[in-house]
Amino acid sequence: MATVFVTGGTGYVGRALIGQLLRRRHSIRAVVRKGSEQKLPPGCSVVIGDALDERSYADHVAGCDAFVHLIGVAHPSPSKGAQFRSIDLVSIRAAVAAATKAGIRHLVYVSVAHPAPVMKDYIAVRSEGEQMIYAAGLNATILRPWYVLGPGHRWPLMLIPIYWLMERLPRTREAARRLGLVSLAQMVSALVEAVESPAERVRIMQVPDIRRALPTRG
Repeated sequence: MATVFVTGGTGYVGRALIGQLLRRRHSIRAVVRKGSEQKLPPGCSVVIGDALDERSYADHVAGCDAFVHLIGVAHPSPSKGAQFRSIDLVSIRAAVAAATKAGIRHLVYVSVAHPAPVMKDYIAVRSEGEQMIYAAGLNATILRPWYVLGPGHRWPLMLIPIYWLMERLPRTREAARRLGLVSLAQMVSALVEAVESPAERVRIMQVPDIRRALPTRG
């Protein structure tokens, strides 16, 4: 079983992923700000630190098999460009530095589907994060979801009829599939698959790949 270091473990995807990894008997170390320890699922090792500053947690990355980076601004919108650069970009820079220093064998990074006609700042920051991974020479899996449906994140369900139509029109089929919706369960399954089947060099998982990930059972 793997020892996995996780940033963003108290978030929407992070809590679900850690719970599933623990059920599959992996060992988890999760970095969290002091005072937020109780937001992590029970059973993981708590690392008090700041995900924006690798110096606060880098010593705990050593000895881990995988590093899963899930930090990001909650509920991204076009108005949050400054936050994307001060949080998303700074945190992936810190993660790459810590993973490189520790000799991590596999980094898992949640990016975003692109190109797209909206969310240009968000896509630009996530693309910069991807380039940092390539530049560092890390083995990595980069996942590119567009929107992850789940509790509190269901408003795009009303778009499903539009997606259905777009996937059947040749002009819009590719974009509809690339920018499609994935469920929280599909996202967690894809992340577990990334942890348990490490990539050599860099592997990209687009929306269709995330949807095809095998369901995981703890």
